[in-house]
Parts: sequence; C-alpha cells; structure tokens
Amino acid sequence: MRILDRPSPHHEPRRTGPVDILLIHYTERDLAESLRLLTEGEVSVHWLIDEDGTVYRMVPEDRRAWHAGVSAWEGESDINSRSIGIELVNLGDHSYAEPQIDALIVLAREIMARHPIPPERVLGHEDVAPGRKVDPGPLFPWDRLVAEGIAVRPGSGRPSGVGV
Repeated sequence: MRILDRPSPHHEPRRTGPVDILLIHYTERDLAESLRLLTEGEVSVHWLIDEDGTVYRMVPEDRRAWHAGVSAWEGESDINSRSIGIELVNLGDHSYAEPQIDALIVLAREIMARHPIPPERVLGHEDVAPGRKVDPGPLFPWDRLVAEGIAVRPGSGRPSGVGV
C-alpha cells in the first residue's frame, strides 16, 4: 500500500472518546478537487484513497478531523471525536475500483488494530447522517468488507444505530 502525506490544517483535539467508529465516505469529486477541498476547505478527513489505491494521510488519527458534520450514532452526536474518517475518490455514480477497495481493506485492518473499533462500528456516512448524506452509496461493496470480517451490515447481525 502506497501512502503519501498530504496534511490538512483542519483538525483539533478530540473532545470525547474513545475512537470507536470507522466512517467511510465518498468524495463526489475527482482526486485533484478532493485534495484541494480537504486541505483548503472547511472539511478534513484522516485518510483519502484514490481509485488507483494510493492512500493519502491527511490528519493524524489522534486528532479530530471535520468529516462527519451533523451526525449521530447510538446516542453519540460528536461523531468526529469518536471516529476515523476515510474518503474514497468516487463521484457516487460508478463502482469502486478494485485497487481502491484492496487498499481500504488493508488500511481498515490497520486502523482497527490501533483503535477499539469492532466491525459493527464500521459505518457509512449515510448511517450516521441519514436523509442528509448517501455516501458511500449503493455501489459501495459492503459485502466484500463483510466477507473480510471488517464490517457487519443489515441482515448479518449488525445492530441498528440511531442516526440524526
């Protein structure tokens, strides 16, 4: 897995903890626009994965990135303080690239080894902000993450959280 540092200045100390959610997003933009937004805009994420599998480290995992927005899960409303955010370069209108998902699986395993994140708390933005967000969307290969033991989805014992 190729990791490049592309630091974002948009982060702050975590307010609550522990980190126990891995939150997956899609960018709705190409790589260049995503990198610009995530370093110059008022949004940030810990990790960004391009379609070719290149991983960009943007915010240190011990810091609070600004990726979840207004969101909630199982009674917690400061999802940014409790989560690691991963953005996948995808416009939301096509399947995810195999190298990208391969990199996501490796990265997710590493993150879950560093933090107490169970597969039940590997979530999509759509889970914590229903009605407001739809990413990573219907084309995201949750079944692959479930098969790898990284995630649990509806119908496979996943608890239902309470979104916003």
